[in-house]
Amino acid sequence: MKITDIETFLVPPRWLFLKVSTDEGVTGWGEPVVEGRAETVRAAVHELAELVHGKDPLRIEDHWQVLRRAGFYRGGPVLSSALSGFDQALWDIAGKVREAPVHELLGGPVRDRVRMYSWVGGDRPSGVYEAVAEQVEAGFTAVKMNVSGPMPAIATPADVAAALVRAQEARSALGPDRDLAIDFHGRVSPAMARRLVRMLEEVQPMFVEEPIPPEITGPALESVVAASALPIALGERLYSRWDFKPVLDAGVAVVQPDPAHAGGISELRRIAALAEIYGASLAPHCPLGPIALAASLQVAFATPNFLIQERSVGMHYHGGVEMGRYLLDASPFTCVAGYVDRPVGPGLGIEIDDAAVRVAAEEGHSWRPPVWRHDDGSLAEW
Repeated sequence: MKITDIETFLVPPRWLFLKVSTDEGVTGWGEPVVEGRAETVRAAVHELAELVHGKDPLRIEDHWQVLRRAGFYRGGPVLSSALSGFDQALWDIAGKVREAPVHELLGGPVRDRVRMYSWVGGDRPSGVYEAVAEQVEAGFTAVKMNVSGPMPAIATPADVAAALVRAQEARSALGPDRDLAIDFHGRVSPAMARRLVRMLEEVQPMFVEEPIPPEITGPALESVVAASALPIALGERLYSRWDFKPVLDAGVAVVQPDPAHAGGISELRRIAALAEIYGASLAPHCPLGPIALAASLQVAFATPNFLIQERSVGMHYHGGVEMGRYLLDASPFTCVAGYVDRPVGPGLGIEIDDAAVRVAAEEGHSWRPPVWRHDDGSLAEW
């Protein structure tokens, strides 16, 4: 079997899909994208395609090594995301050839269902109680939310109090038997993060995500971890096991590699194994489309230290476009009481609607993240 064709599709709302075809008619799908930089990753995908075209798609690990290392320069969001899409697609092909879901090829399932959390509140959170109550009514046992918009390096008491009130509203809607995850989205300085995590202890979040920007590690990150008993989570902007080691050394309790950014299924497995050494849990970041979610779920079912899975259904970035638009059958993602059952289909366990993807690609997208400013006009972290 040989790889004969590599196609990319820029599809709404902000996704990039990759299709890898073979001379035996077996195809695999991946999702290589950086939110807001889809065209850049697309160019990287087609550059890397030269390295796998005409090759045996079942040599997944060899392709992973070549795609990461053969260009001398390696890592970073763009190249790692391009690699991720190829890795997902090759595992999809391998599962279809062997007529088994990917998690069976990874050693078999260690659980029968995976817990999911839903995302509420938007970038500038409002209407938190109502939004959380809606997810509770839908059966979810966990939600995640931002607690603030732009946050200055040293915030006012009013800014801090407003963040706490939002978290209290969410906890009130959830009650004591459900979980709340709080995302700082890297908007907060270490000094403010140390203050906020202590104040948020009263709402007992499952974890506090990305409390400080990802490039701030070492003693500053250690100080945030040590400031509170709350579990600290991060990793959506880390791209390899090498990136994750220093944050695990700092005491982070939950790692959040993204299957579309951090080297695909192959590297997520290795990051999870590294985290297991530290007693840390895996909660993959996944605010993207159906292929990334399917890949993430395959890892979740085969990973002992998996905690919970993010999903992007209803996210405010989508503008009403949901992942079911690109699936022949959306039932593999059906949540019952906040859980999704183990997929049984081959490969990634989903069937992409090729025709729908091609139609949507004619529309395309040019999604960009917002640019935020503080009151004084200086750039704020989004």
